[in-house]
Formats: sequence, C-alpha cells, structure tokens
Amino acid sequence: MSNPDSIQNHFLGQLTSIVEKNISNEQFGVSELADEMNMSRSNLLRKVKKETNLSVSQLISQVRLQRAMEMLRQSSHNVSEVSHQVGFSSTSYFIKCFREYYGYPPGEVGKREVTEKIPEVTEMVPPNIVRPIGNGIVDKRKRNFAILILVGLIVTVTIGLFAYFRSPFSKSSTLEKSIAVLPFKNDSNDSTNVYLINGLMESTLNNLQKIKDLKVISRTSSEKYRNTTRSIPEMAKELNVNYFVEGSGQKIGDRILLNIQLIEAATDKHLWGRQYRRESKDIFALQQEIATNIAQEIEAIITPEEEKRIEKNPTDDLVAYDLFLKGKDMDNRGGRKNMEMAISYFKKAIEQDREFALAYAETAKVYYYLDIFQVDKKYTAEINSYADKALLFDSKLANSLVAKALFYMHKKEYDLAIPYLEKALEYNPNSVLVINFLSDVYNNYIPNTGRYLEYALKGVKLDIGAHDSISESYNYLHLSNALIQTGFVDEALLNINKSLAYNPENPYSGYVKVYILFARSKDIKQTKELLIKEMNKDTTRVDVMQEVAKVCYMMRDYKSAYQYYKKFIALRESQQLDIFKHEDLKIAIALSKLGMKEKAEEYARSYKQYADQDRSIYKNIHLAGFYSYQGNTDKAIEHLKLFSKEDNFQYWILLLAHDPVADPIKDHPEFKKVMQDIEKKFWDNHKNIRVRLEEQGLI
Repeated sequence: MSNPDSIQNHFLGQLTSIVEKNISNEQFGVSELADEMNMSRSNLLRKVKKETNLSVSQLISQVRLQRAMEMLRQSSHNVSEVSHQVGFSSTSYFIKCFREYYGYPPGEVGKREVTEKIPEVTEMVPPNIVRPIGNGIVDKRKRNFAILILVGLIVTVTIGLFAYFRSPFSKSSTLEKSIAVLPFKNDSNDSTNVYLINGLMESTLNNLQKIKDLKVISRTSSEKYRNTTRSIPEMAKELNVNYFVEGSGQKIGDRILLNIQLIEAATDKHLWGRQYRRESKDIFALQQEIATNIAQEIEAIITPEEEKRIEKNPTDDLVAYDLFLKGKDMDNRGGRKNMEMAISYFKKAIEQDREFALAYAETAKVYYYLDIFQVDKKYTAEINSYADKALLFDSKLANSLVAKALFYMHKKEYDLAIPYLEKALEYNPNSVLVINFLSDVYNNYIPNTGRYLEYALKGVKLDIGAHDSISESYNYLHLSNALIQTGFVDEALLNINKSLAYNPENPYSGYVKVYILFARSKDIKQTKELLIKEMNKDTTRVDVMQEVAKVCYMMRDYKSAYQYYKKFIALRESQQLDIFKHEDLKIAIALSKLGMKEKAEEYARSYKQYADQDRSIYKNIHLAGFYSYQGNTDKAIEHLKLFSKEDNFQYWILLLAHDPVADPIKDHPEFKKVMQDIEKKFWDNHKNIRVRLEEQGLI
C-alpha cells in the first residue's frame, strides 16, 4: 500500500522542482505549471490548496522569493539582476514583495545577521520534507541521528508557521470574493492609445462579471477613481470590496505591454502581479488570460459554461474590434453627439465583420438611449433590426439578449422584455445595467415586490459609489422604497436616512420617509403634519399634493381632502399630466360625501376605465374598490377574493380595512376572512423573501 506522506511529498517536490527550472521565466504561472504537471488548472489549484493552504500563485511566488534570498546571500549579483533572474520584470515590484515577505528590503540581506531566521521552502511542504535540490527531495527520516531529526523538525515547523502567518500572500478563507477593477492607466505619451487601454480594462471587467462566484463592482463605480488621490483602504471602505485590480499599459508598434496587479483592499498588500507582453493579434487571448488569472488567484469557482463564455472571441477581425473599442470609448463619454459617433464606429465595425454580434447589440442599445426621452420615437425599427442581428449571430451573448429586451421596453411590452433580461443576467450575473432594468420593470410596470427588492439590493451592492452624492441618494431612495413595500420597515428607515444623508434636498426621500414612519407608528395625524411640511417646500408638486389629500381622505376629513384634491386636479390639468389615475376613486368618494354626486360619478367612471385597462396584479383590488363604491357588495367581495390569490403585493394593501372605500363592505361576512388571508399571505411572503435574501447574502 502506498504511503500517503510519500505521495504528498513527491507531488510537492515535483511542483517546486518545475518552478525552479522555470524560475527566470516571468510568464511562467498557473497555466504553465498545470501543463507541466499534466493537470487541469482547477485540479491543480484544489490539490495545492489542500496540501499547503496556499494558492498556486502564492506557491510560485514563494519559490521565486526564496531562490532570490539564496542568490543574494551566496552570489555577487545586485538586486536588479536577481529580480530578473527569479522572474520579476519590475525591480520595484520585486523589492516590495521581498520586503513584505521577509520584513526587510533585499538590499539589506548582506547586512543582516545569519542568526535571523529566513523562511525556507518547508512552509509550503510537510514538515518531513526539506527544500528540493535539483529534481530530488531529501527525506529527513533517513538521517542517521535521531536528535538531528527532532531539532530539524522543531526548527522547520517554527519557521514554517512564522513565515506563513507573516506572509503577505496568506489570505483569510472567509474573505468575500468581491472585486473592483480600477481604471487602467495609459503608460504611453500617445493619447490615441487611451481607447485601447480603456477597452482592455472594460474587457477584464466584463469577463470577471460573467463569473457568478464573484461580486464585481460596476464600471461606473470604479470610474470615479480614475484620477483619485484616495488610498486603496479608503476606496475599499467606500466600495465595500476585498480586492482591487490595478492595471497600466501601452501599445508599442504591434505589441501590447500590460502590467496587472491584484491588491488586498484592507491592507494595500500586493497579492499578485504580472506583466503581459502580447502581439496585438493575441488581444482576445490576453483578455481571457487576465480574467482567468485574477479569478484563480482569489479562488473563484469558474463553471465550464462560464469558461466557455469568457473564452469566446467577440470577432475574428482585429480591425473590426479596434473600431468597436473606439465606439465604446465614445459611448462611455455620454452625450448625444458622442453616442451618435459611437453608432458610426459600430457600423464601421459591422462593415468589417458582418457577424459581429456584440457590435450589433451595442448599436441597438445606443439607439434605445437616443430615443428614451423622446415623445416621438424615431429608432424603433433600428433597435429591433440590430437586436435581431445580434441574436442571430450569438443568442447566448448577454448583450444580444439585453438589446432585444430594450426593443420590447421601447414598445412598452414589458412582459416580453423580462425573459430576455433574466436570461442575460444568467449569462452575466454582475451586470448592473440588467439588474437596474429588472428592478425598474418589477417596480413600475409588472409589480412584484419580492423581485423588486431583490434587484434593488443587488443594484446597490454592485453600484456602490457609482456617481455623486445626488445619485447615491436616489440609489438608497430606490432601495428603501423596495424595502417598505415588502414590509422591511426598520431596514427601509435605515436606507431612507442614508438617502437623506447623501442629499438632504432629495425631493422624494422626505415624503417616502413620512410613510415609513407611519408604517412604524400608525400615527396618521403626525403623517398629515409631516406631509404638509414636505408640500410647503414646493407647492407645485403634484405628487405631494395628492398625498396630503389622501391622508385627509383616510382621516374621513372629506372637506380638507377636497380642498387639496382640487389643487391637485388643477395642477394635473395645467401640466397636462396623465398620472395618478388610481386616485380618481378617492376623489369620487370625497365629492360624493360632500354632496357633489354628478362630479363624483365623472371621476368614478374615469377610475373604472383605468381599472379595466389595468394589467397588473392590482386589477382585482381596483375593481373591488369600484364595486364597493357602487354598493355592489357581492361583486366587490368576489374581486377581493380574486386578488387574495395574488402574490408579491405591496405592504400598503394591508391598510385596505382602514380605507373609506371599504366602509360599505366591512360588515360583509367574508370581508374579514379575506383580509386575514391577504395579511397572512403577505407576511408569509415577507418571511420567504427574508430567507431568500439572507441565503444570497443580500441582507
């Protein structure tokens, strides 16, 4: 039977020997070692981790540094010469790594006492193995003197533990795999290289975003640090990430030179670094290699499907890709003129490669944004055509799916957009763009409070620090609104306070906070006072005006309600706004209570038309209200029962029993039971949402 220790020792000895044979090759890394060992990268990573508690890159780095120490102690080579001979192309980076590993710079090696303990290779192998020499290993059990064995073991274990716990490469296994890719720097004086370096940064980010096991901060969040003076730990605190990727590079003739470093966020320690030198024709392999190296270094799990998506080239035409990168650079600058210029570049890229799916998809997206705020839509046909071409040439590209979803959103066919968006998120789990689209759809167009909250939370986590304080205020407003709708009252209050802290003048956060406070206290008088205070900040606000009217209506103060509703109606008509049609029934009830029956009927008919056309989950509760107003109790209860079968409805539905619209049906034998069923379903759903979000690490 094989001795397990012997097998383990042989494996680690073989690894170390291979690294030492390739020690001067700066390009020798995880992939090359795996090839030499005839193992897959994932199997090598797992086995090395199991045997040494190190990643493969950590093991390689330690062998390089330990060989450097031997050379500095035993040869006349200077620091620069040694750094290159052990595979560090950057002397300054070698000095930094050496200092972090040994506690002092390499220039002081000759000045140090021999008695100072120097970590041996034994820290990465079991205690019964000493550093391999050549291709062999020395088994200490074969030594002749037992006392030397004992002393050797004690020293080896002590040195190993000391070196491991001091080593900058050791990482806590509990660290979340969260990462931000900082804007890459252009090392060339040629500004025309900027678009290429930016493109390499974005491709690195996009490839990492395809890995579900990672949390990858959005490009917009990282972009704000392009010219920052903040330290890595300061940025880490703002973005709530554990790792940063820094990069710099340039294009020299037909070659690309790129330096990439992985940094532990909290300590600013450099965990890994590599210089890539590639010909321009190998740009796609370079992009894929960078993302894979980074993911392996932080031990992210890459599924076979994700690996295929990362390894798929967007085009085989380098001219087309160069034009595409120029288009992306213009698109990222924003502004209508830049967006139109981006489309021009994308179209030129498509002329070079008629099957360039990514270029078709991005063209459709830019057309969508050009049209988004236009009353008369101009580009519907273009969005559809380019989206269809993108899907034709790559139906599994997330961008293609987003493009088709945008076509349906452009036509307000949101139910048809959802499957494309959700499939896109499956292919690109860290896409803030897709998450925000889904959050918006589930809030405003196809209401689903659970989904809305889930995507609002994901969006905030991935888009932290994306913009200025005003934008951040709206991010947290969005999240607090999702939280209160699903009954997370305390969490909603926490986030609305964050929104107001970022921007005390946010015009919506103030009155959303009023309702969150009402959900806690049920003090309707206080709610009225706070809403009037909000309204007085801007008396032309249609939304706040109708909220004040609504609270008066809920208090059965119909006279005051009518006074505010009258102002609301005047503002709505003067501004020609077709909004808040669901409030027309409350207006009808207030008018009816004040004896204005004919006018009341006009608003009731308007409300019925709105309810009939409603395609949301609230259709039946709207109809229940209408039939209650009409005095048709049985029909009202019938629609209320139909609504009780719905899921993921808003917290405010639980207040129906306190609404004057329910007064005519409160005494119906089935009303109380149906409302109990609705309330039970809401809180059961609330519990399920909490469990699901906790499992996903979102709350």
